[in-house]
Amino acid sequence: MDQRRDPRGALVRPYAVTRGRTEPLQDIALEAVLSSTPTQVAESRFAGHDKYRIATVCEGRAQSLAEIAAYTRMPLGVTRVLVADLVAEGLLTLHTAAPAEGFEERMNLLGRVLSGLREL
Repeated sequence: MDQRRDPRGALVRPYAVTRGRTEPLQDIALEAVLSSTPTQVAESRFAGHDKYRIATVCEGRAQSLAEIAAYTRMPLGVTRVLVADLVAEGLLTLHTAAPAEGFEERMNLLGRVLSGLREL
């Protein structure tokens, strides 16, 4: 069937992109900020097309996990698995402002951010 007339387009199943994995190597929050350096982008060329795209999106400007999924037009679950792989491989840098103490501390931080935004 002609791909131009096929309404499904070039469909690749998400499980094919992640090689059947549905759980990331590490839990990364949607708001977690990720970045890459030119060296990391160059090295990610050998990690696969989708991982390279993610690394290039994060080069020069930090992106959240949700933004990466939107810019690459990949499902969030697939993006989460690939981003966790890239972080584990040292091809993306994970930045987090959330304290490691736990949920209550994180909620306090979010409350302070919300208060600051309301004052603007």
